[in-house]
Amino acid sequence: MQLTRFDRWLREKFVYETHIQTLRSPESIPAGMRAEELPDAPGRRYKHLFVATDSRDADELIRQLKENGQMYTTKIVDREAWYIPFIAPKEKSVSWWLISMVLITISAFFALLYVKSLVEDPEFRKNAMDALKLLKS
Repeated sequence: MQLTRFDRWLREKFVYETHIQTLRSPESIPAGMRAEELPDAPGRRYKHLFVATDSRDADELIRQLKENGQMYTTKIVDREAWYIPFIAPKEKSVSWWLISMVLITISAFFALLYVKSLVEDPEFRKNAMDALKLLKS
């Protein structure tokens, strides 16, 4: 399903995080970033991992790495949090789900009001009872 602007904003703000891997640590790391040292393993190119939950922090670090001529790679991944499946379900739009639930709730409310008014109408009840008697006989 096509994502709306609201869905994209939700994903960018609360779901996505940017992983930046470098060979060596930069001079300074922007506030709000998490730095991890990657274990030495055969075939692993990078030694440092920086995780940015805000795209502005990631852009600042990338700008700094480019200025220093450092080699890096980036990857955007989903965060590991309990609320992620609720605000960003795979291949589904949260806003369209909310809109459809509101429409269904409003429709059910007015349908119940209509049925209630029919049940309270004495003439309708008399006709309904006559129809049931006719069907039973």
